[in-house]
Amino acid sequence: MKMLGECWGVQHWGNLLQTQGKACPGSNSSCPLVPQIGGFAWENCGDKRDPVVLQSLSVAPDPISIPGSLRISAAVSSSKTMAAPLKAVLLVEKALGDLWIQLPCIDQLGSCTYNDVCTILDDLIPPGTTCPEPLLTYGIPCHCPFKAGSYSLPASDFVLPEVELPAWMTNGNYRVRVAVSSGGEELACVKLAFSLQSQ
Repeated sequence: MKMLGECWGVQHWGNLLQTQGKACPGSNSSCPLVPQIGGFAWENCGDKRDPVVLQSLSVAPDPISIPGSLRISAAVSSSKTMAAPLKAVLLVEKALGDLWIQLPCIDQLGSCTYNDVCTILDDLIPPGTTCPEPLLTYGIPCHCPFKAGSYSLPASDFVLPEVELPAWMTNGNYRVRVAVSSGGEELACVKLAFSLQSQ
């Protein structure tokens, strides 16, 4: 069991019924995210020309429990090497009754912009050190550049540690959109919907 932690696009979330979202047929972000309240779902939201595409993603349990264990499987394909600088823009919303409220960026959690994802990865896993499991076993890189190709993570267990989340980021239903770009060119866009349950 490995440690996992952070906000969307940087690290954390999960669920146990191997549910799987479906990529948007066709092309762009005008295709809405599965409009359900509760339950895990995902879709690609970028232009169909985006070089990086999420092929599959499942998480368990649902809702995601913090602290708790998290099982993730995923597959990604990339037709282009992703090199520094990589920028990630997150939009995080929480359901409040029938409304979706955008959460602010506070202490690098919420609707944040990360201008240099490669440096963040280097800070988490110092260059020259071996990538942690299960990335190492499955040949998934943990530093820039990320070479073009297909990457697959079979169902793997992680541990979500007990962390003090802001009050606005505890129990509830969330949806997140992350867009990754380099030099102004969008490389990938993914939407997620999930439920959190903190203990």
